[in-house]
Amino acid sequence: MAKVLVPLADGCEELEAVTIIDLLRRAGLEVVTAGLKPGILKASRGVQIVPDVTLDVALHEDYDMVVLPGGLPGATHLREDPRIIALLQKMAAAGRYTAAICAAPQVLAAAGVLQGRQATCYPGALDGQPGIILSASSVVQDGKVLTSRGPGTAMDFALQLIEVLAGAQTRRQVEAGLVRG
Repeated sequence: MAKVLVPLADGCEELEAVTIIDLLRRAGLEVVTAGLKPGILKASRGVQIVPDVTLDVALHEDYDMVVLPGGLPGATHLREDPRIIALLQKMAAAGRYTAAICAAPQVLAAAGVLQGRQATCYPGALDGQPGIILSASSVVQDGKVLTSRGPGTAMDFALQLIEVLAGAQTRRQVEAGLVRG
């Protein structure tokens, strides 16, 4: 079973965070949520989230994928945390998956993970970033890097993460249970 880390910061976009965590767990993946600091965090719309562990504790484990929810100022807090930048660089160097949605692709860019890659994000979040090939697609996968546009694409993003980590059949099973169509 794949193991996924979802770092959470005050001001994260709760729709993205909860959708990603929920769908990956529905797929039977091991998901660890880690707060940048101890205790309850307040998401961008005031929803309170209790992470499983702190980031310092989470960093003692290995992961197959790190997924960054967006939202502001959550993505800014992630981008400004040197532990997150180092983790993303370590994941990329090890050939493991990194993923981000909404404003959080900025964090991947700050870590150098998007250099020379195709990516998508919330409109304007990556403007002026040299070396990134921007797409308007809902979800973009370029090698082991996955990005998505925002709250409205969170479900498609999470389903793509499931397909990458657990296969197309698991994705179809999870999606069928969601009654999307």
